[in-house]
Amino acid sequence: MPEAPDLIIHKMNGQWIGSYTGSSEGWIVINIDERRTYYQGVAYLTEHDKKVPSAAAYFRTKDKNPRFNFRTARILPVNPFTGIPDNWDRIKSHYAPEMTISEYADVSGNCDRDTLSLTWTTSLHTVGNCVLPHSKGGEASDLVPLNKEWDTYKSYISSLEGRRYLFRGQTHPWRLRSSFHRAGRADLTRFLEEDIQALHKHLSARTKHVFNLEIPNENGAFFNLVQHHGYPTPLLDWSYSPYVAAFFAYRGIASEKATQADPTDKVRILVFDQMQWRSDWNQLVMLATAGLHVSIGEFLAIENERMIPQQAASTITNVDDIESYIRSKESDGKTYLWAIDLPVRDPDKVVQELRFMGITAGSLFPGLDGACEELKERNFEI
Repeated sequence: MPEAPDLIIHKMNGQWIGSYTGSSEGWIVINIDERRTYYQGVAYLTEHDKKVPSAAAYFRTKDKNPRFNFRTARILPVNPFTGIPDNWDRIKSHYAPEMTISEYADVSGNCDRDTLSLTWTTSLHTVGNCVLPHSKGGEASDLVPLNKEWDTYKSYISSLEGRRYLFRGQTHPWRLRSSFHRAGRADLTRFLEEDIQALHKHLSARTKHVFNLEIPNENGAFFNLVQHHGYPTPLLDWSYSPYVAAFFAYRGIASEKATQADPTDKVRILVFDQMQWRSDWNQLVMLATAGLHVSIGEFLAIENERMIPQQAASTITNVDDIESYIRSKESDGKTYLWAIDLPVRDPDKVVQELRFMGITAGSLFPGLDGACEELKERNFEI
């Protein structure tokens, strides 16, 4: 028997983006994590009027009721030059002398299947409201792919300018999304303050190198290390090699599965014009920022041998729906991102050719795991 409408619990976790109105107007991004008995997160309010400081409001709900009210925790102004929440004393000189910021806001609202509705009143008696759609990150991809066979794929990629593009192989045509957001998380402030600190504490006893997270290159290398060992992060792995991407697209597809595959079953390779993207948009290696971004990083291969044979690069982002964000930046005939779909039924042919090129699990994953995976592919082909 279906639940009565009033008893259906609509989860708040995820990323919600839209506009707000009230005493002022602007753009709002809300990142919410689900905890055991409540939700917590941060709302970034970016003012249209640059004479008014933007703000980051941190909060937690009393429980998981889809109808809620609460008072925010701290509210911090956003530094107009870095986009990062900052101390008011450090940035107030950039605003009129009479300008100040709220200490808190009283918030009430409701969450249903597709929208998050909020109203608020601040300690300065300013008011605001918004109705926000949920991110489409968990939905099917909207990209219309180029459908290729293996031979036509090789011809196609041979025409592309070397090192201009990044490639990413996926065993399904999923929407482009980081493992962090796929895991249902969105609050990157929590990720930095809790997850990364706990990982650093535990892994420092197991790595020869103790990472200094205050140094950007080492911080990025640490993120990449935990990503490559299975911890969900806001990074996405890419390769400068379209053949390495093909390896990951077909990785783990057994011959029996391929034989039984429908002709419409596809693996996907994403192509990202990283050179044009870097030229057109600022690249930030920061996460807890008010502004949304997708940035490209090439981190040091500290304790992470596999980065070199994989010809690896990464995107780092605070965006749940990466695909929509990148597509929203395309104008004047520019295309930054597109997809190539290949038939699932071709793994034997593809894997054999990749072996001739030296692209195997053993070469891409130096160590026992990679060697065993490669030998498993050879000896258990059926």
